[in-house]
Amino acid sequence: MTSQELQDLTNNVIELSRSIGEWMISQRIDKHMAEIKTENNLVTYVDKESERRFVEGLQMLLPEAGFVAEEGSGTPKPGGLNWVIDPLDGTTNFVHGVPVWCTSIGLTDENESILGVIFDPNRNEMFSASRGNGAFLNGQKIEVSSINILSASLLATGFPYDDFGREEPYMHLFKKLMRSTRGMRRLGSAALDMAWTACGRFEGFYEYGLNPWDVAAGVVIIKEAGGKATEFNGGDNPVFGEDLNCTNGHIHAELEEVISLFFSK
Repeated sequence: MTSQELQDLTNNVIELSRSIGEWMISQRIDKHMAEIKTENNLVTYVDKESERRFVEGLQMLLPEAGFVAEEGSGTPKPGGLNWVIDPLDGTTNFVHGVPVWCTSIGLTDENESILGVIFDPNRNEMFSASRGNGAFLNGQKIEVSSINILSASLLATGFPYDDFGREEPYMHLFKKLMRSTRGMRRLGSAALDMAWTACGRFEGFYEYGLNPWDVAAGVVIIKEAGGKATEFNGGDNPVFGEDLNCTNGHIHAELEEVISLFFSK
């Protein structure tokens, strides 16, 4: 696809995300209505219905693409274009009435994210980017922050719902960074953590145990905003890898070095 074709497609995904996000925010969930997928991992009818609407709309926009979706809709297309869908990132927040959740739509070409749209209906903030076209917040160009030392950085992280295999070194890393930065934040939505890094609110975000639908949109948005996204060990497959380190680029090497103290390369 040309840059213009990607931009036109992005604009269509923005419209779709806004319409679905506005429907989602009109819904009210009782905590007892949530289903448990795995330990501490919830799903609601809002997740399922919004994913159905996304798949239906995206299929019309790009019929040749496959789907990698959190709730299992659609079929992946190996080695080709795939929509990567998180219909509601931050379901636990949503269920508990915490207004920190979003929709996240990425388009990948093999392992590379080439388009991303993250919509936060609570704040009416639409983050978007496509390869070569820059990153935007509500239509205004955004860039990562210029902070270039870890000690002056505000970082975000998250904790896996049920993947505790690396819990001990992860908590030691958290403790180290808590003492080595300006502060740590845990929003409960990886997509928003990445969007906020792209627009300069955070200097970086790291987490393990994520899925492609959590990060596909955020990776391209961060890169187009001037930042960097890798695996913990510097690997170049942040969307489909086992862990994620994304920053404004300026502190990337320093944060990667701290991570390497607890997670070997």
